[in-house]
Amino acid sequence: MQTRRSKLSGLARKEAIAGYMFILPWILGFLMFTSFPLISSFILSFTNYSVINPPKFCGTENYKIMFTSDRLFYKSLGNTFYMVAIGVPLNILVGLSIALLLNTKVRGMQYYRTIFYLPSIVPTVASSILWLWILHPSVGLLNSALHLFGVNGPQWLASPIWSKPAIILMGLWGAGSSMIIYLAGLQGIPEQLYEAAEIDGATWWTKFFKITLPLLSPTIFFNLVMGIIGTMQIFTQAYIMTQGGPLDSTLFYVYYLFNNAFSYFKMGYACSLAWFLFLIILVLTLIQLRLARYWVYYEVL
Repeated sequence: MQTRRSKLSGLARKEAIAGYMFILPWILGFLMFTSFPLISSFILSFTNYSVINPPKFCGTENYKIMFTSDRLFYKSLGNTFYMVAIGVPLNILVGLSIALLLNTKVRGMQYYRTIFYLPSIVPTVASSILWLWILHPSVGLLNSALHLFGVNGPQWLASPIWSKPAIILMGLWGAGSSMIIYLAGLQGIPEQLYEAAEIDGATWWTKFFKITLPLLSPTIFFNLVMGIIGTMQIFTQAYIMTQGGPLDSTLFYVYYLFNNAFSYFKMGYACSLAWFLFLIILVLTLIQLRLARYWVYYEVL
């Protein structure tokens, strides 16, 4: 018995060593390239640092300015939360709907899946330039298509009202990244459950709400968490397409942070903005993890 136990402990030790060796490159990379900038940014958030001149300690002055006298801080935060509140649920709905369609047994389905997935691998800069042309109010493809049906399209990126919906529409075009994850989750659901439900006379909607959604809830939860984290850091679209306009309607939080750091040379203030963003994302993620126990099911029914 003692020999068997020592063999098991020796095997567990070897597996642990192998595991640590596999993650060692990531740990070294984190310590060398991430931990130092992370600690430095936290320290700089309590300084007045213009990059050109040495940093001067100013205590919590940056955070005080952020919450009391910076109008653009609240504007950028509101724009970002708008994108999270509207864009993330729409992306989940569209991605799941496409995955349900692509989960059917149709001839040539692999080609359809490839077509729907391709937009998600286009670099954001390239897709932003493409959508600048699509959303052009005069000669854009979208307004030209609407004109064929007698509809005068909006100004899109030139309108403070339509600029954020336009960027959300662009995001839905790249819903293939979430779609492929939903598709993997759908194909992991045992087919026997649907067969048993059909024998009991269940309709498509009954199977969807009683089988598909509960068993797909971990996948939906993953996409929800990652979608919120990604949307809170939206930057490239505003930088390439609108420069934060018109009338600051697309001045998103990270773009405002970028301007403070590299346009206004307020590096200390930018670091305080970055740490507040980290706090927001952390709180939102913890809230989602807390609420997940009420709607995410990991057991196989």
